[in-house]
Amino acid sequence: MHLMDIDQIRSQFPQLKEKVYGRQLVYLDNAATSLRPVSVAEKWAEMSLRHNSNLHRAVHKTAVDATEEYESTRAAVAAFIGAAAPEEIVFTSGTTQSSNLLASCLEHGNFFAEGDEILICEAEHHSNIVPWQMVAARKGLKIKVLPIDDRGQILISELGNLLTPRTKICAVAQASNVLGIINPIRKIADICHANGTLVFVDGAQGIPHLPTDVKEMDCDFYAFSGHKMYAAPGTGILYGKRSLLEALPPYMGGGEMIESVSWEKTTYAPVPRRFEAGTQNISGVPSLRPAMEMCKLLAGREITAETERVKTFLLGFFSAHPDITLYGNPDDPAEKLPIFSITVKGAHHEDLALILDKMGIATRSGQMCAEPLMDGFGVTGMLRASFAPYNTMQEAVYFTECLQKAIDMLK
Repeated sequence: MHLMDIDQIRSQFPQLKEKVYGRQLVYLDNAATSLRPVSVAEKWAEMSLRHNSNLHRAVHKTAVDATEEYESTRAAVAAFIGAAAPEEIVFTSGTTQSSNLLASCLEHGNFFAEGDEILICEAEHHSNIVPWQMVAARKGLKIKVLPIDDRGQILISELGNLLTPRTKICAVAQASNVLGIINPIRKIADICHANGTLVFVDGAQGIPHLPTDVKEMDCDFYAFSGHKMYAAPGTGILYGKRSLLEALPPYMGGGEMIESVSWEKTTYAPVPRRFEAGTQNISGVPSLRPAMEMCKLLAGREITAETERVKTFLLGFFSAHPDITLYGNPDDPAEKLPIFSITVKGAHHEDLALILDKMGIATRSGQMCAEPLMDGFGVTGMLRASFAPYNTMQEAVYFTECLQKAIDMLK
């Protein structure tokens, strides 16, 4: 795809032309779910209307075409994140299913023994906390927390002290969905691997913003969701190093995850298909290909420069405002994504979001599926404005003007 400027990029996302309460939509809830470009919708429709057939099973042309679309997407995802082979890519419904799949497979593969430990970063999304807690409760494991400092940065100095010979896995986000801080994954992986601890990375926020190479990060497992990086909902990925995936039992039983079935015994298909029981997302998965192409376009120099200008402007605005507290403000701005979570003195986060909505601005209010992090900061919730590369400086300025009006109304 050829390079585009910001106006050309925005023309590919029809929802940006929508109006809300008579005002032009300014969509700043991208960390929850991104908008979709025409290319993704077209692929989704093409698969639904022209190539709808079950995968891997029949020999007729329609089934062969659907299977080719699905498996070529697996190869494209592997190349996009730097995996060694397509067999290291497991399709899921999203990051939440990926983390649950991994936790369950490790549990049933007897990876854990009573008294073992799971280390989780303090700033994690619930989907990278709760599945591990569920396994811990069933297996008698200990959950340990890797803390962050007041600016939201992981206290790497504490990592070595928290690891013991019984720490089996460390679960950490590539970037926090609340704080927007990019975590030092390779450094975490090096320290963990020296201890014999595996590393699982939640890449849901990182994948739409950051060039991602799983070999460079040296993580053992990596997960992300299609709907946060312009693809169809109900699509997701679990990457795992092949040797680790091959050591794990299936997640679910059913069709297509088997090699053979008899009344006496069932044997399982090779990876990754042993983890993909049942009918998969036939139409949605191929939409990951145009979505990844859009990610590449949005990583172009002009678009990236606009995003950096927006980020710098908003960091300055929030830092200078006497009534606003910004959560996630690292020493180096380069370590922050354009995700801004704030509280405002004397104003409730939901009231702010409701007023902004009437002005056409979509933001998120509440705990952002990160209740332990909110408790750590001593707040009941925050207002979050999360920008995508298709958002502009004009929208950022309009957001600050409307936010100030909302603050004035509530004071």
